[in-house]
Amino acid sequence: MSDLSSSRWIDIAFEAWSAGAELRRRRQRAKNYTYGKQWSDSVRMPDGSVVTEEQSAITATGRLPLTNNMIRQIVKCVIGNFRSSLPADSTSLPTDVESRNSLTELDCRLLEEFLISGCAVQRVVSESRLGGTGVWIDNVSPENFFVNRFSDPRSLDIELVGMLHTISMRELLIRFGHGDPAKMQQLRHLFSASAADTSLSSYSFSKAPAGRCRVIELWTLESRNILRCHDSEHADFFLLPAGSASRLSDFNRQRLKDGLTPVTASPSTTMRWHCRFLAPTGEVIDEFDSPYAHGMHPFAVKFYPMIDGEVHSFVDDIIDQQRHINRLITLMDHVMASSAKGVLLFPIEQKPESFSWSDIATRWATCDGIIPYRSSATGSEPRQIITSGEQSGAYHLLQLQMQLFQQISGVSEALQGHVQGHNTSAAMYDAQVRNSSVAILDLLDSFNSFRRSRDYLALNI
Repeated sequence: MSDLSSSRWIDIAFEAWSAGAELRRRRQRAKNYTYGKQWSDSVRMPDGSVVTEEQSAITATGRLPLTNNMIRQIVKCVIGNFRSSLPADSTSLPTDVESRNSLTELDCRLLEEFLISGCAVQRVVSESRLGGTGVWIDNVSPENFFVNRFSDPRSLDIELVGMLHTISMRELLIRFGHGDPAKMQQLRHLFSASAADTSLSSYSFSKAPAGRCRVIELWTLESRNILRCHDSEHADFFLLPAGSASRLSDFNRQRLKDGLTPVTASPSTTMRWHCRFLAPTGEVIDEFDSPYAHGMHPFAVKFYPMIDGEVHSFVDDIIDQQRHINRLITLMDHVMASSAKGVLLFPIEQKPESFSWSDIATRWATCDGIIPYRSSATGSEPRQIITSGEQSGAYHLLQLQMQLFQQISGVSEALQGHVQGHNTSAAMYDAQVRNSSVAILDLLDSFNSFRRSRDYLALNI
């Protein structure tokens, strides 16, 4: 055990959580764009004030900016491709674990998070819940997750990991009271202030939503002094804590009295994952070494792509194109609203005496209307006026942006299920879909490697 005080552990956890502030900020922005809140970026006005782009656009033009959300459709397309490609035995977990956790649905929702933030995190534990006793798998939001800075795409260089829990007072007492009335009373006193807080202020690292309790789960990789023991009488090898040396000596003395070979021991050092559950004020309310057969922490973690410890998600790549489309469409809408629409320039000298200006306006707007006028040309014939309301420029611009979106995201029309033409054969269409899938193959394979890591934790728990 480390000699760090309990208050120091909460500082370590807070430092790790604070280090992920930029990742959480980028995730929130990508989430806003994915679900249609695409004018929420902050901009600085000429007077120095900071407002959202929506407020800026309203101030400049007096009109609400338009949103043409293409990101959401592409995200749904990738998730649909993942669902359709899942074989019946897509996981190595037992059927009861898969059905208890609704694993397919859980993984699809996690893939959606993976596309938005580039983060896939699940917590794999064995415990009793209302749904049964056994292995439980939960998606962990990056908003509540923290980890030390790491750069290994396999997450093997993680040395500190944890998450923020938001639980009720009842669950707190059941999970951490261990049936001890004195311990439950201590917990109730420790968390009573946060549980009684019904303010509507936003929650953070140490503050849970109104009426709930904040508990911080912290796992650290720590060194341990141990004794490597060998019992030649029973051909057994085992490990003991370094503090067990005196008890082992007493055991060996009894062995010698019984005429048996004593157990040999050699001091050594090993690594252990240790868990601490912390109150927001820093007190350790529970702690233990990893109880799992795999000896690891319970989190399966995959950040994509992991380049020099940086994460750049799938949605990040297409935000700029989405912004460009929104701005152009809003600009076109403003231009069209400010332009003339069907205004008729009618020469005063051509106005028939028997017609009023209202009569002319009515006749002009009527599909079979006739407006008599005196032509200056000799022998002129009746002429029909037909105008086109087609906005060809807007149509071509939309097609161009659709093509750019497909090229940047890698999700082509074939992958989205769009018809490629009446002359396209089934074999050609299948080939186009397969070729289109190559663009997202790396992303989906990385997610599947995460699922295999998750399955390993669940099978060795």
